[in-house]
Amino acid sequence: MKKLCILALVCLIAITGAFAQGSGEVYPSRDITNVMVWGAGGGTDLANRLVMAEMGKILNVNINVNNVTGGVGGSIGLFEAYGREADGYTLVGVSESCVTSSVQGGFDKRMNVWDFFIIGGSPDVLSVTPNAPFNTIVELVEYCKAHPGEVRIGGSAAGSIHHLNVLGFCNGAGIEMNFIPYDSSAGSQNAAMTGEVTCVITSVQEQAELLKAGKLRPLGMMTPNEFEFEGKTIPSAFDFYPALADYLPLEQQIGFAIRKDAPESVKATLQDAFTKAMATEAVQNYGRDRYFTLKGLYGEEANKIFDNLEATFCWTLWDLGAAKIEPSKFGIERP
Repeated sequence: MKKLCILALVCLIAITGAFAQGSGEVYPSRDITNVMVWGAGGGTDLANRLVMAEMGKILNVNINVNNVTGGVGGSIGLFEAYGREADGYTLVGVSESCVTSSVQGGFDKRMNVWDFFIIGGSPDVLSVTPNAPFNTIVELVEYCKAHPGEVRIGGSAAGSIHHLNVLGFCNGAGIEMNFIPYDSSAGSQNAAMTGEVTCVITSVQEQAELLKAGKLRPLGMMTPNEFEFEGKTIPSAFDFYPALADYLPLEQQIGFAIRKDAPESVKATLQDAFTKAMATEAVQNYGRDRYFTLKGLYGEEANKIFDNLEATFCWTLWDLGAAKIEPSKFGIERP
């Protein structure tokens, strides 16, 4: 009887100790998953994989990037990440293009259910396949005017910043093009290289290696300023079509997010690791070599940027006739 009592006491102590250890668990104690809403090889994917690798070293865990694509505005991945427990072990890799998911009938929530971490961004450029018959942005526009809807142009998913830039360019230049969406910027760029589409609009950082190798030819920036690239100047499309200013520019913001209702202590740990990761040589070199402006923003500052993006992008999409649901239905006010 005495032995049974002692055994029971030992078991009770073990169970109590295990419970105490679990309740006082230091975050993170196991691997973290980053649900990447865009396809492998795109700008959001590459930047996230690099920063996650650096943060993983700091936190002494693996942060696994898992591509979950599909839907509109990355809605499949957004649902996947939001459906998991808000314990800090699930992040979601996002870009500014996710903010239109709600008005496209994808994600059923506003973006303010997340807290954001912004890695950085790069301006969009319109490029063509090497054997395209257009040498300037003007030649492209004149051809499109004479052959409305004939020229195929690629970009990442419907509602993405690249899609919005296509819509803005077409409206500002007064032309019609045939937009073909892909699940990532890399997919649309590959399509341009193979001739599946003639034109592509993605960011300079995403096209950088292809431009250097001559596999794509840049015609014009989707920003008001020209851009210096490898000793050459890429002109601004605004110089030839001032009406673009009515729709553009739209700024890229690449990063990741965590559910807003995650513990504040978890967010603080991630913020510290993120700050340290952004300062690493690997990340700094990436920004310099890929024409990618590093930002390293989080908390209220990053959330405010995404609030503004949501309002601007959603109402732009609505005004261009490319949204299914009016933004006001989600409480999104006009900027």
